[in-house]
Amino acid sequence: MPDLQQELEPEHVDVLIVGAGLSGIGAGYHLQRECPDKSYAILEAREDVGGTWDLFRYPGIRSDSDMYTLGYSFKPWRQAKSIADGSSILSYVRETARDYDIDGKIRLRHRVISAQWSSEEGCWTVQAQRTDTDETVSLRCGFLFMCSGYYRYDEGYTPDFPGVNRFGGRIVHPQHWPDDLDYTGKRVVVIGSGATAVTLVPAMAEQAEHVTMLQRSPTYIVSLPAEDPIAKALRRVLPAKASYPIMRWKNVLITMVSFQLSRRRPGFMKRVIRKGLERQLPPDYPIDEHFKPSYDPWDQRLCLVPNGDLFAAIRSGRASVVTDRIETFTDTGLRLASGAELEADVIVTATGLNLLALGGAQLSVDGEQVELPKTMSYKGMMLSGVPNMAMALGYTNASWTLKCDLTCEYVCRLLRHMDSQGYDRCVPVRDPSVGELPFIDFSSGYVQRSIEQFPKQGSKAPWRLYQNYPLDILSLRRGSVDDGVMQFSRGASSPSGAARRLAA
Repeated sequence: MPDLQQELEPEHVDVLIVGAGLSGIGAGYHLQRECPDKSYAILEAREDVGGTWDLFRYPGIRSDSDMYTLGYSFKPWRQAKSIADGSSILSYVRETARDYDIDGKIRLRHRVISAQWSSEEGCWTVQAQRTDTDETVSLRCGFLFMCSGYYRYDEGYTPDFPGVNRFGGRIVHPQHWPDDLDYTGKRVVVIGSGATAVTLVPAMAEQAEHVTMLQRSPTYIVSLPAEDPIAKALRRVLPAKASYPIMRWKNVLITMVSFQLSRRRPGFMKRVIRKGLERQLPPDYPIDEHFKPSYDPWDQRLCLVPNGDLFAAIRSGRASVVTDRIETFTDTGLRLASGAELEADVIVTATGLNLLALGGAQLSVDGEQVELPKTMSYKGMMLSGVPNMAMALGYTNASWTLKCDLTCEYVCRLLRHMDSQGYDRCVPVRDPSVGELPFIDFSSGYVQRSIEQFPKQGSKAPWRLYQNYPLDILSLRRGSVDDGVMQFSRGASSPSGAARRLAA
């Protein structure tokens, strides 16, 4: 007769990955390759694989990083366009899951709501809600790997606009693009000036009567070829496995140089960006009014437009930019602070995203809830005082996947080290002398609205986030796992009270 207690025991896996987007699929690959003896499962809240690239369906959706760095290190990007459209990226992620048999490990419609660590049992107990049945499912794991990013998927950010209920047309947010929206021959106003807005405007201008990008203040926008000419030349003479790492490093170095010049010589970078605008826009265009931000380059993320499509739409007269503030919505559009009125049939609020740490999952350690703002991030991927847990978060100044690939490699190194030494738990212990800094050093509105909900970073390594790929290679791929900050233990032992107080 089967043991009833065994039947009631939650399923146990060595590693539980949360999220089946770009990061989660990459984590599955690295675990299979570098820790083949580890069992794992991937929980995904949505109905399909792809994460961000499955969620966003608005016109023109594309990457704002090149695919030689946004793509996986182990799977060369083979398409011609380096600034790729969203459907191509989604196909790439799903193809990766199929090719490496990762899709069999994925459990869809499982939204993780909480995770509790027990030092006595040496494992996490994770609760997930089935979004199709509302059933709560429990699993246990030795190591928890959060790959859910830091965006809130169920809602975007929309300011409280006055008079919004008066508008007689359609209002949509890009994060929830309706399938039935027909804007052919209609007047469209896109509110916003970030990556989503500069993507939407040229895409919608192909069918709309006219598209106006209404911005409160300008953003730095640069044009890049959609198809990289150097990559095209290399593909003629080298196989993909040889040309891909060359392109990857070429683009890493270009991005690094751009970022460092922006921080050290912002005046020079402003002149470079302006020269590009002058080449793309009509001679008498008011660049200072619409494309001269008040901040320095890379204080917020630069916006990329492939082949200058936004500027082409402006030159053609199919699109225009207005820099002003909204006074109120009206029956037929918007009235601005200047007194001007914009008539519209459709208004798109490309006003940003909301951040959500760990996908909203609540963590606790030995019965005490983890307060994220009181923790400090270790190497940008683990939390002080939280055992056997890592999170995959990408760069703000480069491609997301560059950092996530390194994080996955480090997690595998960490697991192998623990196995070789007979450890079954690890926890970064915080040094109280290390000063606190914001987790993300960006002035963007979506960051500033939510940064207080996130962990802190430290003033020095290994608590400092340098946003520097070569430095992270040295730290995550080459640096010692047993560095004196990461504390290891085995069996039923748990961090001492003093260590726990330091780590918290």
